[in-house]
Order: sequence, then C-alpha cells, then structure tokens
Amino acid sequence: MVERPERVSARTVLGLAVPALGVLAAEPLYVLVDTAVVGHLGAVPLAALAVGGVLLTQVSTQLTFLSYGTTARAARLHGAGRRAEAVAEGVQATWLAVVVGVVLALVGQVLAGPLARVLAGEGEVADAAVRWLRIGLLGTPFILVTMAGNGWMRGVQDTVRPLRYVLAGNALSALLCPLLVHVWGWGLVGSAVANVFAQVISAGFFVRALLVERVPLRPDLARIRAQLGMGRDLVLRSLAFQACFVSAASVAARTSAAAAGAHQVVLQLWTFLSLVLDSLAIAAQSLVGAALGAGDERRARAVSWQVTRYGLVFGVALGVVFAALAGPLPRVFTPDAAVLAEIPHAWWFFVALQPVAGVVFALDGVLLGAGDAAFLRNATLGAAVVGFLPVVWLALALNWGLTGIWIGLAAFMLLRLVAVLVRARSGRWAVVGAVRV
Repeated sequence: MVERPERVSARTVLGLAVPALGVLAAEPLYVLVDTAVVGHLGAVPLAALAVGGVLLTQVSTQLTFLSYGTTARAARLHGAGRRAEAVAEGVQATWLAVVVGVVLALVGQVLAGPLARVLAGEGEVADAAVRWLRIGLLGTPFILVTMAGNGWMRGVQDTVRPLRYVLAGNALSALLCPLLVHVWGWGLVGSAVANVFAQVISAGFFVRALLVERVPLRPDLARIRAQLGMGRDLVLRSLAFQACFVSAASVAARTSAAAAGAHQVVLQLWTFLSLVLDSLAIAAQSLVGAALGAGDERRARAVSWQVTRYGLVFGVALGVVFAALAGPLPRVFTPDAAVLAEIPHAWWFFVALQPVAGVVFALDGVLLGAGDAAFLRNATLGAAVVGFLPVVWLALALNWGLTGIWIGLAAFMLLRLVAVLVRARSGRWAVVGAVRV
C-alpha cells in the first residue's frame, strides 16, 4: 500500500522519538549512578547531593525554551528548505545559553548558601550542599548550550547525534565519578566535578556540530529577541508546573511521612513515564513544524492527529502494564508497610491518567511545533489555578490525604486535555510559513 502523502510512517515517528527518549533518560540515569556513588559516603553527603541537585535542576527545568522553543523555530525553517537558517536558530540559542548560563553561574555563587539553607536549614547538610552546588553551577553554561544544541538538531530532524553527544558526556563522567569520589578521595566535591565534566564534554560536541555547519556565528539580536518572546511563555508554563508539584509535595509531607513516601514513589514513576510520552511529543514538534514551514497545513493537521493516536495507544498500554504491576512494583521501592498501604491511594489515579497523558503530551508537542506557546502557557496556568492548586490545598484542609492530591493532579490533566483538544480541533494553531506570525 502506498503511504498517503499527508501521513508519515510509524518508523519515521519512532526514528525521531526513540533517540529523543534516550536523551531525556540519560540525565536521570546519570543521577542514579551519581546517587549510588555518593550514597556510600554516608547520609550527610547523600542529603547534600539531593539538596544541591534539586537547585541545579531548576536551571534546566525553567529554561526549556532553549530546547523546545528552538526546535519549533528551526523545524519551520527546515520544512521550508532553509537549513542554514534553521541551524542559525541554533547559533543564536547557543549565544543566549552562554550569556544566561554565565550570569546564572555567577549569581548562583552568591545565592548558593541562602538557597541551600532554605531547603536544608542550618547545619552540615546545607554546608556540604553549598560546596557541591558552587562547583556544579560552573557547568550551567554548558547545560544550556546542550539544551540549545538539542533544540536545533531536533528541528532539522536529527535526534541521533544528540543522543550520542549526551551519552558520551554522561558515560565518561559516570566512569570518572567513582574515581574522584572514592579512589582519589575527593568525596562529595568529586561528584560535582564529574558532573561539570559531563556537561563540558556534551556541550563541546554540540558546539563542534555548529562549526561543521559553516553558518555565520555572530550574534543576531533580532533572532534572539524572537526566541526570548517564546521563552517568556514557556518559562511561565514551567513555573506553573513547579507550583503544582511543590504544592503536592508540601501537602503530602504535612499529611504524614507515609503519605510523603508513597507520593514520592508514584511521582517518580509518573515522571519516568512522562519521559516516554514526551519523546513522542518531540517527534510531533519536529514533524508538525516542518510541515507548517513547508506550507502544508493539511499534512500538519494529519500528522497532529496521527501522533495523538499513537500517544493514546502508548498511554493505554502503559496503563495496562502498570495496573498489572500494582502489587509487586511498589515493593521494589520500599519495604515500609505504612508507605505500601498509602501507595494505592495514588496508584490507580496514576494508572488511569496514562491514556490522558498520552494525548495531552502528544498535542503539547503538536502545539509547540506550531509555535503556539502563548496558548500552552494560558492553558497550563489556567489548569493549575482552576484545577490543581485549589484541590490540593483543599485536600490538606479537609484531610483527604494522598487521594486528594491525586484528585488535584487528575483535575489538572483533564483540564489540559480539554484545552488542547479544543485548540487542536479549531485549527487556529496551523499557521503556515517559515516563521509563525
């Protein structure tokens, strides 16, 4: 059977999604290795790593526009047959990454102490976290350069090279980390140095890839301003997510230690499966952006629903798998009877929401690929303010426990589902051209 021109093959979608998943999973896997290495130093270094890691992670969490925003702009130019200009988006994103990264690294040296003490209080954990964080922050420009590199390469539908670059940096660092921490006796500081080493190696590969393209490397303030416009919307969207998850963790902690532990277990599984589904969104972003850049609105619409169907199928499959694992899997994470007793209060929400997440994440990718960041900002903020935050704090007031927290998450996801479905059906996102107007 001849493939209809407005469709793309499942092989094409997976060819973009699977390497993207590898990139998304590489950092969490490296964190696991780092945690295992530092864990043998004792409780204080491990707690310090947790505090420092949370703070450093905020850099990449809040500046996702360097990857997702760059992908959207580069994909349109790539679809229009203007590869050099697509790569030029990567150049400007890299300049932005360097400038913002240097500023954050310098400001972070001043704020590391106060921020660590806010999270950990006064004492040896905070002191150790500050030492780790001040070194880790030196890698900030390289973290952001890697994000920018991922962005433009996804835009030109190359997700294989980013996987190689990120794996190379993390693999070398994973080998170096135990040597620095245990063999050479650097302790917790060795972990931070290894972390920076990984970021430098990966960023170096992405910079080399730009040089090989032989495009102009000078800053273009007009392009940078355009990227910052989309960046504003995506940063506000990220802040809405953070407000929700911080509130959920706070309410769980105030409920009971068992509820907090159970929430942590289920939330980490939710986060991991989000990576799986987000890789499909990255494929959607690249393909839809390219179709709109080529002026093919019909193809963009067809691809959007095609990828959404894939998201639904994957979400249903994940829900079935984790429903079957409801008994044995939580015991892998904890033997604590009180925590295990709390987990079912969140588990069945987690399972039931997988199909919803599959559709929401796929359509997020479609709308991001179309450059519809302002709508996504408003939809996410609205779902947080109307759905999640009132329910989660009401859960605390009325003592609904973990069930109330996950009712809030369900409301958040269902409101986003309605919003993105209505937007997708309206077609107002499908603005053709190399640059969204």
